[in-house]
Amino acid sequence: MSTVSGDETVSDPEALPGRRWLLPSAVIHEFDPSAVRPGRRPRRTARDWIVDFSCFLLAVVIGMIGADAVGNNPHVSHSAAGLDPLLGALACAAVWLRRRWPVGLAVATIPLGLLSDTAGGACAIALFTLAVHRPFRYVAWVGGINIALVPVTFRLRPDADVSYLLSVVFATLLISAIVGWGLLVRSKRQLMLSLRDRARRAETEARLRAEQAQRLAREAIAREMHDVLAHRLTLLSVHAGALEFRPDAPREEVARAAGVIRESAHEALQDLREIIGVLRAADQDEGGRPQPTLVALDTLVAESREAGMKVVLDSRVTDPAAVPASVGRTAYRIAQEGLTNARKHAPGAEVTVTVSGGPGDGLVVSVHNPAPEGEVLHVPGSGQGLIGLTERATLAGGRLEHGAQDDGGFLVTAWLPWP
Repeated sequence: MSTVSGDETVSDPEALPGRRWLLPSAVIHEFDPSAVRPGRRPRRTARDWIVDFSCFLLAVVIGMIGADAVGNNPHVSHSAAGLDPLLGALACAAVWLRRRWPVGLAVATIPLGLLSDTAGGACAIALFTLAVHRPFRYVAWVGGINIALVPVTFRLRPDADVSYLLSVVFATLLISAIVGWGLLVRSKRQLMLSLRDRARRAETEARLRAEQAQRLAREAIAREMHDVLAHRLTLLSVHAGALEFRPDAPREEVARAAGVIRESAHEALQDLREIIGVLRAADQDEGGRPQPTLVALDTLVAESREAGMKVVLDSRVTDPAAVPASVGRTAYRIAQEGLTNARKHAPGAEVTVTVSGGPGDGLVVSVHNPAPEGEVLHVPGSGQGLIGLTERATLAGGRLEHGAQDDGGFLVTAWLPWP
């Protein structure tokens, strides 16, 4: 972010941490108040020293021109011509105080400008500094007094070469231009600070939205894992109850029931370990039903085709039922979200869903769609779905990547652990 301040370019100090010396100390203080020690004024930067020296040099040059004009003006007495340069030198030296006391300096230069032509440059710089650093009410009072004293000044010391009316008009326009320039610089600085504050608020809101999406994803995962865990415990209870009410059952049935109980207890323990790492949320909409796993991916693709999508399923997993339930649920949700995004942002494009991997190697799920053909109505997306998918994959111990491709399409790829 940058803006023009007078004849300088002001940039965000956080964006250019190594170039703060290019910024005014007042702007750095607005951006980063912690950089200023309590009870101390902002330390002048190298840019401040360069600008202050340039202002002092400009005041001296204008003062020398004014002193020469006073010496050649027959309307100015000899004693006044001798006092004029002294007052001008005092005004030029006071320019170094313009940052600390802009109001006081501007008020003090009012009588100096009335009595000395040599102080004209310092008076202009003091008025410009006041317009840059203080609200308009100060500028209006000081600038109005300066303009009101212009006729008096040229009545006391008429110009030797220019008529009285022309001198008054020119001086009035010059004071107005100085005030307008200072107000323009101040407004641009305020605009820069306002844009910076707005950008900070937007970043904060985006971070909060991302955190909310992650929290919602964790809650959804916790609900799903709770439902599956309840389903497994229900199976375990049913088989244990059968053994309790039929102690005389054949040995084969007892062994089979005991095996189911052992396997269900093992899987329930694994699900319980996973749910501990996820934010626990109350059950809402699922009604205790087990969530879809990788086995249900064919049904998902068939539903998408019935909705008019062109979907190609390339499943290289020989036994989807062998995929752990938690991994299968995550893979199913990734494919579901990928198909939803493709239907929203690339209608009519052929979507390819690829599933591959095996025990020990992990499960790889990818959803790719090419660039849509023809003109497509842009549907804005919040990106929360992809944030939720990334959170799912991370909580499952895997990773997820997504982004646009060189051909204009979009690819979502996830790797999930498969013990």
